[in-house]
Amino acid sequence: MLTHTINIEGIKLYGYHGCLEEEAKIGGTYIVDVYMTTDFSEAAKTDDLSQTIDYCSIYEISKKEMALRSKLIEQVCTRIYKSILQAFPNLIHLHVKLTKLLPPMNGDVEKVSVEVKG
Repeated sequence: MLTHTINIEGIKLYGYHGCLEEEAKIGGTYIVDVYMTTDFSEAAKTDDLSQTIDYCSIYEISKKEMALRSKLIEQVCTRIYKSILQAFPNLIHLHVKLTKLLPPMNGDVEKVSVEVKG
């Protein structure tokens, strides 16, 4: 059986995550990257979207989970991961990376990220 990879990178969303009250009010920009291993042989043969992963669904799942405020991006990333698995139980492997741009820290830090893989 062939396996195939679908990567959706750079889903740019705005969210209000963080431990500081200012983050809950001001918010910030986040990037979601999703890497999926699946078998899309049938989709490639039939040209049928229902036989593969709909990219729009991944975007909507990410957007929905990002809209729920959390203090920790670890929680948000895990929610995105679990929601994608629930929507697409036939995935062979899933890797979700959530990046927070310009985090409020005591220094010049471009970004921080967390990842869930399985």
